[in-house]
Amino acid sequence: MLKFILPLILLMKFNKEWKVSQVGLFFLSFLISVNCYHNFFLFNSGFSLGMDYISYIMILLSVWIVSLILISSQKIKNLNNFSSSFISTNIFLLLFLMLTFSSMDYLMFYISFEASLIPTLILILGWGYQPERIQAGIYMLFYTLAFSLPLLVSLLIYYFLTGSLVISLGVPLEGENYLYKFWYMSTVLAFLVKLPMFMFHLWLPKAHVEAPIAGSMILAGVLLKLGGYGLIRVLIMFQEMNKSFCWFWVSLGIVGGVYISLMCMRQVDMKSLIAYSSVVHMSLVLCGIMIFSLWGLAGSVILMVGHGLCSSGLFCLANMVYERTGSRSLMVNKGLLAFMPSMGLWWFLLSVSNMASPPSLNLMGEIMLILTVLSWSKISILGISLLSFFSAAYTLYMYSLSQHGIFYNSLYSCCSGKVSEYLSLFLHWLPLNAMIMNSTLLMI
Repeated sequence: MLKFILPLILLMKFNKEWKVSQVGLFFLSFLISVNCYHNFFLFNSGFSLGMDYISYIMILLSVWIVSLILISSQKIKNLNNFSSSFISTNIFLLLFLMLTFSSMDYLMFYISFEASLIPTLILILGWGYQPERIQAGIYMLFYTLAFSLPLLVSLLIYYFLTGSLVISLGVPLEGENYLYKFWYMSTVLAFLVKLPMFMFHLWLPKAHVEAPIAGSMILAGVLLKLGGYGLIRVLIMFQEMNKSFCWFWVSLGIVGGVYISLMCMRQVDMKSLIAYSSVVHMSLVLCGIMIFSLWGLAGSVILMVGHGLCSSGLFCLANMVYERTGSRSLMVNKGLLAFMPSMGLWWFLLSVSNMASPPSLNLMGEIMLILTVLSWSKISILGISLLSFFSAAYTLYMYSLSQHGIFYNSLYSCCSGKVSEYLSLFLHWLPLNAMIMNSTLLMI
């Protein structure tokens, strides 16, 4: 793990050179991918840092998304809008994410989990668009902190009782009284807010709409995965207790996913629609993790990776439209197929991937999660059917409304796309559809 962090520290010295940072991050992602595909055992490097396959996949996803952020944020470089500070913020965020995904200790995991909030807040407040970004940053900060402090208390109690906070040596806790239930809730809710689960998701659309493209990409691509990854790690402690609450989380995930899908159908802001679709995908991930089956775990990890790439690519497309037209509204951005013809292909490819079409990772993850939920309860077939139908419906709504029709009269012809934009979209789409060829690795 240390050999991955050292190049990251060297990158901080060259943060004024935009291209050097891009090449360095892509080299780092290549280094991690080589290790991921050639180490078939648990790879540890010390008492506090270590990785298994889930950690490897999440770290590789983090480096890949941050690399694509630098390609997609050319406007900040061209305007010289504190570009060196921008690169430093993203690299510090990547460092905290790598520490989070490689922590073998619950306390170190908690500290780096919360530390990743600070660079994200700086991105939203420093490079956001509207004055409402302050409200969005406060929403995100207080939603996360309000539910994370009980997690810290529960981890300290766990250390007092068991004498260890090492994740792989976690002792399952047993008990049925109300104190154990309160303990379970205070531990799990911190990650459900970050996931985010339905009813705790209000910070996400605000943060996405007000964040710059870098903030939206890192939020959708990696930070939402902290919730799912944290649940995988902490539910080791509450195996018996989770059996009593499994029905509640699965029911809330399915019903909440259907409800949010209906909300997506009435959105007119492109970024808001894509942000709400993230809640729908994460509700399926929640169901797969809580059911405690191997297929549920593997499907959740696959869907998290697929959603991270697909949603980040859709945010890139929405940002490209916003930079040219000055609006994210679907009422203004109609007929983009005539206005930006070569971007129509990328809208199509990423939209059908968002619908879970073959050969995307979303398809494989959703098939595994749907089979997991149906094997758990046959009654859930109704909710799963509605969820799948409306997921395709709102994506088709976004694609058809934005690409077809007569474009707005006040829009003038412009550059359909730049080489860096096509490169960013291609590097989102390629792993999303190519990694299914080596899906045995993702199945743990």
